[in-house]
Amino acid sequence: MAELDTSGGGGKKGGKVRSKKASTRIDLTAMVDLAFLLITFFIMATTLAKPKAMDTFWPDKTKKDVQLPVPETRTMTVLLGANDKLEWFVGAPGSATHVDNFGKNGIRKTLIEENKKIEATHAGPDNFMIVLVKASDKSTYKNFVSMLDEINIAGIKSYGVVALTPAELGLLKRDGLY
Repeated sequence: MAELDTSGGGGKKGGKVRSKKASTRIDLTAMVDLAFLLITFFIMATTLAKPKAMDTFWPDKTKKDVQLPVPETRTMTVLLGANDKLEWFVGAPGSATHVDNFGKNGIRKTLIEENKKIEATHAGPDNFMIVLVKASDKSTYKNFVSMLDEINIAGIKSYGVVALTPAELGLLKRDGLY
C-alpha cells in the first residue's frame, strides 16, 4: 500500500509548548491503480491500430535490364494529366485514346471492363491485364494515389509506375491535359 506521510515533524526539546499537529495520511493506492489502467489502455489502443499504407514492391536493383516480353494487347497505359483528368489506351500509344476521370463511374469502371475483356480473349495463366501508370508534370500526388487506389479496388494483379515518353506527352498536349 502506497501512502504519503505529511506529519508535522516536532521532537525538538525546549522552546514553546505547542499543540501537536495531527498527521495527514493520503492513501495513493487508487491513484497507482488508475495510472496502470491508463497505461494499459493506451498500450492496447495503439497496438490495435493498423497502418493505412499500401504495400509496394520494387524490382531487384542487382538485376539490370531484365524485361519479360508482354503482348501489347494485355497492356493498359494510364496517363495522368492536369485538372484531375487522365487519358488511357490499350496497346501501343498510336491506338485509340480515351479521356476519363477518377471515381466509381470513371477509371474504376474502365479498369474492371478492360480486365474482363483481356481475361476473356487471352488463354492460359497469363490472362491478366498489366496497367502502366505514367504521371505528367501537371498531375498531382493526390491523382497518383487515387490511381493506385482505383487499381487496388478493381483487383488488377499487375501494375507498374513508368516514366512518360515524348509521344505520350504529345497525346496529353493534344487533348488539353497538359
